[in-house]
Amino acid sequence: MNICIPKERRDSEYRVGLTPAAVRLLNDAGHTCYIEHEAGLGSGFSDYAYQQAGGQIVYSGEEIYGRADFLIKVARPTQVEFNWMREGQTVAGFLHLAAGQSDKIKSLLDKNIAAIGLEIIQEEDGTLPVMIPVSQAGGRMVPQVAAKLSQNNFGGKGILLGGVPGVPPAEVVILGGGTAGTAAARNFIGLGAAVYILDRNLERLRELDRRFQGQVVTMVSHPFNIERVCRFADVLVGAVLIPGERAPLLVNRDMVKSMRPRSVIIDLSIDQGGCIETSRPTTHSNPTYLEEDVIHYCVPNMTGVLGRTATHALNNASWPFVQMIAEIGLEKALDESPSLKRGLYTHQGEILQSTLQDSLEGRR
Repeated sequence: MNICIPKERRDSEYRVGLTPAAVRLLNDAGHTCYIEHEAGLGSGFSDYAYQQAGGQIVYSGEEIYGRADFLIKVARPTQVEFNWMREGQTVAGFLHLAAGQSDKIKSLLDKNIAAIGLEIIQEEDGTLPVMIPVSQAGGRMVPQVAAKLSQNNFGGKGILLGGVPGVPPAEVVILGGGTAGTAAARNFIGLGAAVYILDRNLERLRELDRRFQGQVVTMVSHPFNIERVCRFADVLVGAVLIPGERAPLLVNRDMVKSMRPRSVIIDLSIDQGGCIETSRPTTHSNPTYLEEDVIHYCVPNMTGVLGRTATHALNNASWPFVQMIAEIGLEKALDESPSLKRGLYTHQGEILQSTLQDSLEGRR
């Protein structure tokens, strides 16, 4: 099988689909791995490292896509990359198609692309094995971003998240008590912030209360509770994920208007459309904007600038599925792994995710 690792083309995306160690394992198993020139540079992997692992270097995006049976990406492909794809290929990555453009989904269908969304590979118990480490990294990154944006020199109101004796800490509100929200809470607590977590699942809130031993305030995410916490939040974090679906809109414009001037919103759900009405995608090159006098940070590939850490975390989680597809082929892998099958957006010209079909029909 020809397995290809293209260079990521989105702004400030330093992650790469496979490490040299994974390439070596695939090469030893008899597969041919092509790596686009400097694809691993942002993660600290040189072309030479891939060559030492048995990989072959390719010097253009069009060629890397043209050679591939199986493409392993990280971020959602750009329009140019969709154009480079050819009939019958398999592509895996964080595709987030529910928030994507309809014409790109049509392109996958027209070319009979088997599109695997790493973010929706799902175990029987509902866990997302590949998404978990990325969510953990993103959640742990949130407090360092919030701390910086709260400084005067970054446009914030000049507060220290943990406060000092005699001055209270910042009040941080996290919408969603899943993997990302929990990881964010852990680090916010470590900095000394006052943390509130809202979730619709009561049992999850009980678990968070036990885990943090009463160090967080837990609330059910009823609209009136969300409206209440917005009025005092110094930092508001959207960390809601429904696998394969657009993120639900939890915070409307009026709630944002009620926030104190120069407070900070970080919408981690932006790669799935965002859970805050005033959110719109930004980039690491231009990560923030002011809306209703509130600082918004809405970078879809937030962990893209953690090239080394995020790439290793991603490869650790995705490797069992990559190895299975390489060893026995996609069709047999889908038969043997229900988890992988749940991660398939499109296959043989058909949409396999009912939520994606509903999303497309809702846009017509």
